[in-house]
Amino acid sequence: MTTPLRILITGAIGQVGWELQRSLANLGTITAIDLAELDLTNADAVRKFVRDLRPDVLVNPAAYTAVDKAEAQSELAMAVNGVAPGIMAEEMAKLGGLMIHYSTDYVFDGTKQGAWVETDAPNPLSVYGRTKLAGEQAVQAAGGAHVILRTSWVYGRRGGNFMLTMIRLAKERDELRVVADQHGAPTWCRTLAAGTADIVARAWSDPAARAKARDLSGVYHFTNGGVTTWHGFAAAIVATAPELADRRHVKVTPIATSDYPLPAPRPRNSVLDNSRLTATFGIRPVAWDESLRTCISEPG
Repeated sequence: MTTPLRILITGAIGQVGWELQRSLANLGTITAIDLAELDLTNADAVRKFVRDLRPDVLVNPAAYTAVDKAEAQSELAMAVNGVAPGIMAEEMAKLGGLMIHYSTDYVFDGTKQGAWVETDAPNPLSVYGRTKLAGEQAVQAAGGAHVILRTSWVYGRRGGNFMLTMIRLAKERDELRVVADQHGAPTWCRTLAAGTADIVARAWSDPAARAKARDLSGVYHFTNGGVTTWHGFAAAIVATAPELADRRHVKVTPIATSDYPLPAPRPRNSVLDNSRLTATFGIRPVAWDESLRTCISEPG
């Protein structure tokens, strides 16, 4: 019989962290923490927490995600996104455990024609992107078993995200002006959580799997399938959200990125190729619009 794993999840109240607690529950004993339990800017506290708990698997969705605020709060963003993941990974390497860490399409500059693959050279445009890239590099440098999952445009029924913002604005306005020249794949947080559980089950369920898992360490792209724009995503939300049944008349107008300037530049092309994820772990994410229909049908 497989011994239940001791699993530590950070960012417990975030949209991915919340889903992870459900998806990983059958694999072991869950300890889920958030900022109230552990200040990720306190390196000593992070190190001590991991050492004391001694998890078999550490899953780290916690991040500083205020992309525009990060331009003025670079030290805070780096502490959470760049330094803390490296400390966690160092401690997990000492324990002989597995570290799963989430990163972002923002490590790329968006200039490539076609989907980004894991071997493409990162070139982040923003402080947020640079700090997330620093986190990736720190996790890899720690030398332990690790899986880094780059994703994009994450949404769900909890927390703050684009889907919930569009639903709120569509209730208040008769027109939504949304950027139509940035391309990517909206990714349901439950897709990420369920796939993470599959990775843990496949890579860390028994000693034989763990021995092989070390050879699988690295970066993987993980999004829902297909491609759209923020405008296309918004239009699909307005067309399908149950709470907008009497607001279908709301006009969703396409605009250019230049029409909606923000402090942090965004990559124009955020499309990530999932082929390596599928080949290694057998995960085949469904299309973004199918996941949206499932997610948006749930009670708000």
